[in-house]
Amino acid sequence: MFGKILIANRGEIALRIQRACREMGIKTVAVHSTADADAKYVRLADESVCIGPAQSNLSYLNIPAIISAAEVTDAEAIHPGYGFLSENADFAERVERSGFTFIGPRAESIRLMGDKVSAKQAMREAGVPCVPGSDGALPDDPQEILRIARQIGYPVIIKAAGGGGGRGMRVVRTEAALITSVNMTREEARVAFGNPTVYMEKFLENPRHIEIQVLSDNFQNAVYLGERDCSMQRRNQKVLEEAPAFGIPRKLIDRLGNRCVEACRRIGYRGAGTFEFLYENGEFYFIEMNTRVQVEHPVTEMITGVDIVREQIRIAAGERLSVRQRDITMRGHAIECRINAEDPFTFVPSPGRVTAWHLPGGPGIRIDTHVFSGYTVPPYYDSMIGKIIAHGDTREQAIARMRVALSELAVEGIKTNTKLHRELLADERFFQGGTSIHYLEEKLRSRAEAHK
Repeated sequence: MFGKILIANRGEIALRIQRACREMGIKTVAVHSTADADAKYVRLADESVCIGPAQSNLSYLNIPAIISAAEVTDAEAIHPGYGFLSENADFAERVERSGFTFIGPRAESIRLMGDKVSAKQAMREAGVPCVPGSDGALPDDPQEILRIARQIGYPVIIKAAGGGGGRGMRVVRTEAALITSVNMTREEARVAFGNPTVYMEKFLENPRHIEIQVLSDNFQNAVYLGERDCSMQRRNQKVLEEAPAFGIPRKLIDRLGNRCVEACRRIGYRGAGTFEFLYENGEFYFIEMNTRVQVEHPVTEMITGVDIVREQIRIAAGERLSVRQRDITMRGHAIECRINAEDPFTFVPSPGRVTAWHLPGGPGIRIDTHVFSGYTVPPYYDSMIGKIIAHGDTREQAIARMRVALSELAVEGIKTNTKLHRELLADERFFQGGTSIHYLEEKLRSRAEAHK
C-alpha cells in the first residue's frame, strides 16, 4: 500500500479523498492555489504545496507544478479526484512516466473513452446498447451528412467527439438547419476542446439519465454497484441524483450492469468508472463513460456500503477488489443535493465570505463539504460548495429526511441554491418518480413565466 498520496484537486473532493487516506493510514499532500491557502483540507494534510495563482490553468491544471510537488514531497501516487486533470490522458501518462502511480485508469483507457466516437465503437463491440447514430465521425460531404440524418430520422443531435460537461451539443429538428448546425458545432468543438470532430445521434425526446457505477482491478475482476438516476438536470448539468433508479425493473439493470462489467474486461479498464445511458421506453442507450470518481458517488456508497474512493486507492496499489458481485446488495434509497454558491433561480454565482454555516444532521444524513463559518468562496472555480446526502429504508423516507435536512441548513453571507432543492423535494411530480432529463428546465421555465 502507498505511504503517501498527493491529491491533485480542491474543495470537497480533496477532503473526501483525504479522509479515505487517513482512514487507511496513508499520509497526504495537498496542492493548492493561492486562493485556497486557508482551505480546511490544506490545513489537515500532512504536507501542502502551493502550485500557483488562483487561475486554474496556472495551478490545478499546471501539470509540471503538480509533478514537481509530488517529487519534492516524495509522494508515491497522485489522485486526481474529478474535474480538472482527472480525465486527461496526457496527465495520467506523465504521472506514470515520472515514476508515480496514477490513481485511475490507464492513459489508453482514458483516451479511448474520452473520444465519444471511439467509445461508442468499443461499446458496440462489447454488446453495450448505443443510441442509433453515425458510424463514427461525420464526413465533410454535406450530402452524405444529410443522408445519414434521413436514415437516423429527425430530431438528431450533433455532438463533439471530445466534448463533455454538457458542452459541444446541438439539437437539429429540420433538414434545413442541419448543415449550419454541424458547422457551428465543429467550430465550437475546435475552440473548446481542440478537436473539431463531431458525430450524430438520434435525439430522444423524454429520456431519463441512468448511470452504472463500476469498479475493476488489474486481475480481470469487475463489479457494478447498481445504478443512479441523474435526470434532474439544468443545461446538461446535474442538480440532484438518487439511487437506485425508481421504477426500472431490476432484471434490466442487472442485464445492463453485466454488460458494463464485460466491457471493462474487454478494454482492460482499471479503477472506478461510470457508464452513462439514456433510458426511454424500456431501452438503454450508451452515451459516454466517465473514467473517474463521480460527484454523485456518495449515493451509491450509501446504498451498497462500498467505499468507492478506498477501492480506487487499493486497485491503484495493485490489490484485488475487496468485493465480488455476489457481495453487492442494495439497502434502501439515497438522494444527493448539490449545494452551490449561486442564486437558486438565476444561477448567477455568489462567491464571498460565509458568515454563518449551520449543517443539518440526524439519522441517514451525510454531508460532504470543505466549507466552514468564515470561509471565503473564491470566484475562480465551480460553484459547488458541498453535498447533502439522505439515506432511508425507502425512497419516501429518503425524501422526507432530505426535506428536513434542507430546512435545517443555514448559510449566511452568500446565496445558495437551497431554495431550489426545497421546491424540488416538495414537487409532486418528482415525488412520483421517473422524471425525464427535461423536467427541471421545463419547471424552471414555467416558474419564470409565472413570476413575470
